[in-house]
Amino acid sequence: MNQIPITVNGAELLKQELQRLRSVDRPNVIQAIAEARAQGDLSENAEYDAAKERQSFIEGRIAEIEAKLSNAMVIDPKTLNAEGRCVFGATVEVEDLDNGDVSTYQIVGDDEADIKKGKISIGSPIARGLIGKTAGDVAEVMAPGGLRSYEVLDVQYI
Repeated sequence: MNQIPITVNGAELLKQELQRLRSVDRPNVIQAIAEARAQGDLSENAEYDAAKERQSFIEGRIAEIEAKLSNAMVIDPKTLNAEGRCVFGATVEVEDLDNGDVSTYQIVGDDEADIKKGKISIGSPIARGLIGKTAGDVAEVMAPGGLRSYEVLDVQYI
């Protein structure tokens, strides 16, 4: 499997979620299954079915996070020396040339992306268009609403 780029913060969030799943959620669902079994007939026991379904989800998520962390390429934006270019982990201030809106985005991994927090996935059209650009460059981005133009105002590695 290919390495998955992730920021230091993103890796820490995944580790915290994994810890919570193992130490809190897994024991809780095991307890719920035991309680449902104690009620007797499992064939018509909705609590048992729900607990087993939740257990399946938790175990699947644990396996998914473990796989991502084992294949993670952790990148600390503070240590980047990309000479002002937009790269993974960079925080980029852009102006939408179509409407004049100024936005700031950090280019992050898929698991970290949250547009409300200004974090866009490396695989998003905007991030793909910005990669390699420097301040003053214009990126043409094919967005779902059509072609958009963004001018790079500033690139930081914070």
